Amino acid sequence: MKRIINFQISKGEKFYTANCVELPIVTQGLTLEETIENIKEALSLHLEDEDLSRFDIITHPAVSVNIDLGEYEYA
Repeated sequence: MKRIINFQISKGEKFYTANCVELPIVTQGLTLEETIENIKEALSLHLEDEDLSRFDIITHPAVSVNIDLGEYEYA
């Protein structure tokens, strides 16, 4: 069973967008902190009242977040 649910965050012009790799969940926020809070809420709502074994997920999975930093300059 899956113990980790993965999200990928990318920065747009105005918002950070988070996409779940394993489940059909997408959310966004103005800041990284807001986006991470929205991930927690969206995941909780998506899995609410679901039979987690159907998704092959343990009861309280960890969440892993990867952030696409886009282009950056070397110091």
